[in-house]
Amino acid sequence: MTLNRLADAFHDELQRILSSERQQVESLPLMISTATCQKLKETLKEHLEATMLHVQRVEKAFEDTARIPGSKKCQAMAGLLSEAEGVMQMETDDDVMNAMLIASAQKVAHYEIASYGTLCTWADVLGYEHAKKFLAMNIAEEVAIDQKLTRLSVSTNKAATHHALT
Repeated sequence: MTLNRLADAFHDELQRILSSERQQVESLPLMISTATCQKLKETLKEHLEATMLHVQRVEKAFEDTARIPGSKKCQAMAGLLSEAEGVMQMETDDDVMNAMLIASAQKVAHYEIASYGTLCTWADVLGYEHAKKFLAMNIAEEVAIDQKLTRLSVSTNKAATHHALT
């Protein structure tokens, strides 16, 4: 595929972030069921609910481009989620697993924050005001989830460390 214009690159990246969000809708329930910490379960459930909204918003962002959403698999997200699935198959202490789940979820959030940041910048340059509005809502929620995970990691990591020392 040749991308001759920034609008083409924007559309291409928009397809990838849509794929990314859809992949997470499929993957997050397994992370929720694997987590043993109730606060982590709640945070991941909140992330799943937000992710379902993100899919809808990205679909609405396509309307600003006058193009239909295509299907371009986000290989980066597939890799991150494959890594998370591998983590969930490990045999380990519950607290260590929770710490690893947080790390996996934050990798995903950081990828999305970077992607949405780029998309918001491009939407602004291209004059896609409605798209930028929807994408900015998504990035704000991703940042909020990441911050919650960071706060949760403090106690989770301490608990995981405690078990390793005993």
